[in-house]
Amino acid sequence: MPEHCQQDRRKPKRGDLIEIFRGGFEHWAIYVGKGYVVHLTSPSEAAGGGVSGFSSVVGNRAIVKRELLSVVAGGDKYRVNNKHDDKYNPLSPNKIVQQAEDMVGKEVPYSVTSDNCEHFVNTLRYGVSRSDQVIDGVITFVTTILFGVPGLVFRVVTRKLQNS
Repeated sequence: MPEHCQQDRRKPKRGDLIEIFRGGFEHWAIYVGKGYVVHLTSPSEAAGGGVSGFSSVVGNRAIVKRELLSVVAGGDKYRVNNKHDDKYNPLSPNKIVQQAEDMVGKEVPYSVTSDNCEHFVNTLRYGVSRSDQVIDGVITFVTTILFGVPGLVFRVVTRKLQNS
């Protein structure tokens, strides 16, 4: 979890985006109320077992699942992160939750770069498919290729400053 982020102690509200810190990546879910979230998971995890989010990376399909936030997060830290509210108008909480609940149990395409859990929740909240993890990853990769280690160090430092 980034240093500037603490476990968010705000109680999530219906329609909030929940960012769960998994170490090398973030898993995203949408809060639907009463302690539950809707999120993407791999078909094998939906059948029972595994850490939500990671094994979807190796497949091209995901299952939309409704689970307790405490189960999805496990021991990982998480926070409410409606980070694009200043760029996009969020849909109403009722609309967000209704769309999320309508998706539960469905199998959907999955791609780390174009259809991941962050794309999924941003589409539900804003109607915009977007993943900053992918954008940041591409920028870091290109910076490293073009400028080598100094470029990577520059990218890490500027990202820390942006997040301060």
